[in-house]
Amino acid sequence: MSLKNIRLEVMQAIEPQVKGFMDSFLIPIEEIWQPSDFLPDPQSDNFFSETEQIREEAKELGYDFWVTLVADTITEEALPTYESWLMDVEGVDQHSGKENGWSKWVRAWTAEENRHGDVLNKYLYLSGRVNMREIEMTTQHLISDGFDIGTDRDPYKNFVYTTFQELATNISHKRVGKMARQKGNVLLGKMCTIIAGDEMRHHLAYREFVKTILGQDPNGMIEAFADMMKKKIVMPAHFLRESGESIGTAFEQFSDCAQRLGVYTAQDYIDILKKLNEYWEVGNLRGLSEQAEKARDYLMKLPDRLQRISERMKFGQEQYKFKWVEANGML
Repeated sequence: MSLKNIRLEVMQAIEPQVKGFMDSFLIPIEEIWQPSDFLPDPQSDNFFSETEQIREEAKELGYDFWVTLVADTITEEALPTYESWLMDVEGVDQHSGKENGWSKWVRAWTAEENRHGDVLNKYLYLSGRVNMREIEMTTQHLISDGFDIGTDRDPYKNFVYTTFQELATNISHKRVGKMARQKGNVLLGKMCTIIAGDEMRHHLAYREFVKTILGQDPNGMIEAFADMMKKKIVMPAHFLRESGESIGTAFEQFSDCAQRLGVYTAQDYIDILKKLNEYWEVGNLRGLSEQAEKARDYLMKLPDRLQRISERMKFGQEQYKFKWVEANGML
C-alpha cells in the first residue's frame, strides 16, 4: 500500500475522534472573546477619549517592538492562505456528502484564529503609530504570494508543522504582551496574552493529533516528523515583503528584530523541538522499521546539534527602516 493510502486510512480511522478534540480544544463562539471586548466601542460617548488613551500609551513603545507587532499582525491576517492549504490536506474532505470531522475542525480553527488579526489590525489603526497602507499592501502581498512550508498534502507533516508553529506563535505573542505591560500598556498586554492563550490551546490540539497518529502509524509519523525537521520549520510569513520589494526580503529583517527583542529566538526553536520529542516520547519508540529507527535517532540527536549551531549564529544589530513604522528608538 502506498504512503498516501496509508495516511488516508489513518485520517479516516481517527476522524470520529475529531468531535472530541473540538470539544476539548476549541471554545463555543458565544463564549469566546471578540475583538470588540478590548477595543473602544464606537457607539459609546467614551470612544474618542479611549482612543486617545491608546494613542498616548502607544508612544512608549519603541521601533523594534512596533516592527515585531506589525509583522505578527500581518502573519495572523494571512489566514486565508493557511485555511486553503489545510483544506487541501489528504483526509480533509470538504466535498463528501457527509460532513467530514477534519474539515469541520479546519473551519472552526480558522474562525478562532481570525479574531487575532482582526483585533491587532484595529489596534494598530487606532494607535496612530504605523503606516496602515504599507501594512495593508504587505498583507495583500503575503496572501497573494502564498507560502511553501514543505508539507505538500501530507497530513502527518502538516500536523507536525502546525504543532510546532502554534507553540512558536504562543511564545511570540506572550512575550510581546509582557513587554507591552512593562511599558504600561495594559490593554495591548491583555490582547497579546489572550491571543497567546488561543495559540496554546491550538498547539495542544495539533500535538494530540500527532500523538494519536503515532498510535496508529508510528513508522510513518516519526519519519514525517524527521523529514520536517530536516527541512526546518519555516515561519508562515517567510515570504514577507514590503511594497515594491521582492518575495521574502522583509522576513530576515523582521526575524532580526524579533531576535534582538528576545520575542522569538533560535533557542526557542530548539526548546520547542525538545518539548515535542519529550511529549511524543520519541526516544522510547520501539518496534520501528529500520528507516523509522534512523528517523528517531536523528530527532533525539538534533537538539544538541542545533544548540552547537546556534552558539555560532550571528544576527543583525542594525535597525532596518521598514515602511511600516516611523523610527523613534528601540524598546
